[in-house]
Amino acid sequence: MRMNIALCFPDTYEIGMSNLGLRILYDVLNDIDGVWCQRAFAPWTDMEAEMRCAQIPLYALESGMPLREFDVIAFSLGYEMAYTNVLNMLDLAGLPLRAEDRRDDLPIIVAGGSCCYNPEPLADFLDLCFIGEGEELDREFAHLAMDCKTHGEGKRKILRKAAEIPGIYVPSNYEIAYYDDGTIRSITPINGAPFPVTKRIIKDLDSAPFPTRTMVPNTEIVHDRVMLELFRGCIRGCRFCQAGYIYRPV
Repeated sequence: MRMNIALCFPDTYEIGMSNLGLRILYDVLNDIDGVWCQRAFAPWTDMEAEMRCAQIPLYALESGMPLREFDVIAFSLGYEMAYTNVLNMLDLAGLPLRAEDRRDDLPIIVAGGSCCYNPEPLADFLDLCFIGEGEELDREFAHLAMDCKTHGEGKRKILRKAAEIPGIYVPSNYEIAYYDDGTIRSITPINGAPFPVTKRIIKDLDSAPFPTRTMVPNTEIVHDRVMLELFRGCIRGCRFCQAGYIYRPV
């Protein structure tokens, strides 16, 4: 039995194909027996208008399969301005935006990346969030989801089991109370959910997976070059920079 995963970058192809994290996770997931990971990007506004006019749902590049037919739709979130693109891509795929409105037989919607270190802005729209670095986390979840699918277990069972994996946050397992200014007052776990959810860290980059069969884009992209990761994070910790704070220890 095959597990179909759509790895979505909520921005245009030219930007998404320049992202090293997308390339690493694409390689990690496709290296798992029984998993077919495909890519999807946000279309330019003129293309989106034509797709909506012709009632063409958002689809994956490799096969042309509509996103709503996948088992898992996974978003890579690197910056906050992409939040609305996530919602637009779900709508273009013909899927309800809020997690509570999606049926058990619809795809599991997940997100990871540096913006998911604070998952609450998108928590109402996601089934689960990956907190931390994804090389090991993505692989563990993919094996879990594929095993559940093989045994005929549905979305609810997958989410219940996924909550036991360190680094996975299932929003439906927590009650969030807010102050009047919108900041969080309290977080109350339910259904025996773990608290706190701690981020996953790749402790040894030398043994971490890295793509050696690089994807070649079919158009010119923003960073049109081969990338090699020498280290992760930054020792400087500039206040405006995600990497100096999120990717610790260096």
